[in-house]
Amino acid sequence: MIDCQLPGLSSDRKLNTAYNAALQIAKAALAAKGYKAGREAHHFWTLQSLGLTLEYDKKLLEKLDGFRKKRNISDYERAGVISDKEADEMFELAKKLRSDVLIWLKTHFPILMS
Repeated sequence: MIDCQLPGLSSDRKLNTAYNAALQIAKAALAAKGYKAGREAHHFWTLQSLGLTLEYDKKLLEKLDGFRKKRNISDYERAGVISDKEADEMFELAKKLRSDVLIWLKTHFPILMS
């Protein structure tokens, strides 16, 4: 996740790196519960699963989905659409998610943390 703070990266790349970290963290929470998202709309469902695993509220899930859409645009349609502010916000969100998942795992699945 720290890679998104490397000097010289574009805002698009910073957001994408932080987003990918958040996606992997959400996958870890889903796997801890014994599930994985299907192939269709994989990113969407993996992030939405945080409403069930960590009981994230709708507002936070919508924010994550907004970043998912932004990332898709910057990766597949056109570059330069991400602001530094958005990249920083995604990084902070990924840090929060990491912290929340670590606490959740220690509380609910301590065997996975040993």
